[in-house]
Amino acid sequence: MAGQKARPLNGTFNKVPVLHSNQPEEVEGPGILISTTPGSAYAAETRQPLRNAEFTFNGDFGVHMHHKYFPPNRRQLSPSSIRPELTLGLILINPGLRPVHIRFENGAIRNSFEAPYLNNHKMGVRPLGHRPWNTGPGDATAVQVLRGRLDPRLNQEVTIPASSRIVLFQTQLPALGIANALLKGRSDGPFQMAVVAAKDPNSDWDLISILDRGLLAPGRVYLNRIADIKSRRIFSRVGGVAIGDAYQAALIHNLTQQGPLHFPLTSTNRHNFGTSDVQINPLVSRMVDSSLDNVGTYGVRFDVDLKLQGVGPYELIISHPTAIGTGKPFTAFRGSLQVSTEEGLQEMHVGLRSGQSLPIASLNLQKDISSSVRISLVYPADATPGHLLSIVPVSQFAMVKDQEKMLELARKTVSSTPLKPLQSPPVIQEQDGDFQNEPKTVPTLTLQQSFLTMPPLISSPPPPIPSPDSSYYPSGKLTPRSQFLVDSNKQAIEVEQDLIPGLIGR
Repeated sequence: MAGQKARPLNGTFNKVPVLHSNQPEEVEGPGILISTTPGSAYAAETRQPLRNAEFTFNGDFGVHMHHKYFPPNRRQLSPSSIRPELTLGLILINPGLRPVHIRFENGAIRNSFEAPYLNNHKMGVRPLGHRPWNTGPGDATAVQVLRGRLDPRLNQEVTIPASSRIVLFQTQLPALGIANALLKGRSDGPFQMAVVAAKDPNSDWDLISILDRGLLAPGRVYLNRIADIKSRRIFSRVGGVAIGDAYQAALIHNLTQQGPLHFPLTSTNRHNFGTSDVQINPLVSRMVDSSLDNVGTYGVRFDVDLKLQGVGPYELIISHPTAIGTGKPFTAFRGSLQVSTEEGLQEMHVGLRSGQSLPIASLNLQKDISSSVRISLVYPADATPGHLLSIVPVSQFAMVKDQEKMLELARKTVSSTPLKPLQSPPVIQEQDGDFQNEPKTVPTLTLQQSFLTMPPLISSPPPPIPSPDSSYYPSGKLTPRSQFLVDSNKQAIEVEQDLIPGLIGR
């Protein structure tokens, strides 16, 4: 992007409320993960009541759920051991005096057993197959929603009787593994939702009894950083109700007159590439240790419509720009996209590392013809927001790739060249007076050419404080952890990738 600027999309989110259950992301044991009913539940770490993310849904709604199971003994687990599991359940609650009918439009549930991470399906760009279940649960559910499909294991319609609760679904959450769910539906009346984690439940009632106990699941590592969340020094995770499950934008751009096109996708306050375009939807209700906004936009569908004019071959490129020397590269995106042109629909899976740029589609533009391009994706969990999409001439991208290869070769050459031992400076010989008085000649300094860089509800009192589960925590103590957002994500993914062969072999 040297000498070039990015354009803002200035798109809009729709008004659909979505329950986001992603805090805590790393669950340590059974309990309530989130509830939108009036009232409070007790934190396992502090034994203090925390207000629920109170909200009543009515009409169009969505659900995003993403959790990992990190039991206290996780460091003793090995690929050959039988790993413990938790069961996650989504509970629908009808507080009214008449039944509520719900019809689901699309959605899916996947865990690490069903959609493991396989390295050879993870990185780079490749065509998207019919069953892309080998790139992790987050991508597997996002693909189903992107294609507008409903998981066959889910009922297309359900009814919540008056003043009742039902378990819509449950899924296994393996230790060091992930479970993810995305749903979109519509109700004909008011209802509430809750997500719980249970240990070896025998029936739906066992899941509902977790809700009645009033104890939050352990693992809420941001409870001691509430001030940092409020001041936006950290993001935390999302535990609440966000407004918006889809984002739409449109741009008209003349590549011949205006030059290459760059625009942010899933941009944040910190990463918007100088456009001031922040693509984050707000939360209307949240847990106290949740982020203030839906900064991850997980599960949100993005549709960007472009009208392009230009001549010749161009590349559509996805990037995750980072400043040089900012740390070890990490997986910044692992998901699927659709690119629709006059020539048809292309679907591709993309595994992108931080600081990397990858071409995802080729465009052949004709003179004096306006070409339509639509880029669509459902933003997957386990990705880091702040991506850049670009449309540049093929020649420009080829030049940049050549420079990257030269830089990489130079780095390898420097790292493989042994250091020479230090030598003593030469002895300076005494000169006669006439020579010393001659003017000194300073050699000309030549600068090496640098490479271009790419750039309202009535509140109810909380239930009586439950007693700790001594069988689950033998010591009777809980050990809260504290990690930053990206570091936590990277560590969890790296550990899971090391252990996934054991998961597949079970």
